[in-house]
Amino acid sequence: MHYLAAAAVLTAGLASAYDVPANLQQIYNKHKAGTCKNKLQGGFADGISGSGTFAYCGDINGAIFLHSSGNGGQYDNMDIDCDGANNSGGDCANDPSGQGMTAFMDTVKKYGISDLDANIHPYVVFGNSGSSPTFDPQQYGMEPLSVMAVVCNNQLFYGVWGDTNGGVATGEASISLAKLCFPNNGITGDNGHGEEDVLYVGFMGQDAVPGANAAWTASDTWTFEESIKELGDRLVAKLSG
Repeated sequence: MHYLAAAAVLTAGLASAYDVPANLQQIYNKHKAGTCKNKLQGGFADGISGSGTFAYCGDINGAIFLHSSGNGGQYDNMDIDCDGANNSGGDCANDPSGQGMTAFMDTVKKYGISDLDANIHPYVVFGNSGSSPTFDPQQYGMEPLSVMAVVCNNQLFYGVWGDTNGGVATGEASISLAKLCFPNNGITGDNGHGEEDVLYVGFMGQDAVPGANAAWTASDTWTFEESIKELGDRLVAKLSG
């Protein structure tokens, strides 16, 4: 019985790890070592070391992604965000900066939950306000709670745009998304992924919003992830550049 239970858990985990499609792999390889030609806003830092020259880049048609011009070109790391409902639950208990609400708490309430739960909902922190420089993805056509694609650890996962940063840090994601990406890294509220090899892609337009089709009331990450996969796959299939 113990063996069968363990096998079932392993199978569920493997089923939720998506291969990076060829067009997105091409984009990942092309832009990582390059420079951002269409810099929407620069002057940001990574979320772990607080250093680096990071920018929101518009070089991918119909999308926005994070990129650094340091060391010949890089993507971003993955700092851990535990904001929202249950912000001190589970492995978020040691988060030194967790807050009890996300930026789109009022929006997500209409889907039957009080707020996003970082332990369940894979979300990305995208956009910066409250200090200089600032960047609002909505000014470029992104919608709150829209699906985002995340290439991490040679895999593709989907999340939603669920929060913004009050400072200049970038490269943050909910703890549930970080655990999908790096299940063997001992991810906690105070321990993320420091290498700058994570590609975060936000999609422009209302078509990227899953709305009531997403499993907002799910009690586990895999269920929510599967509920936005079909939309995510359609959005990724359209990417070029």
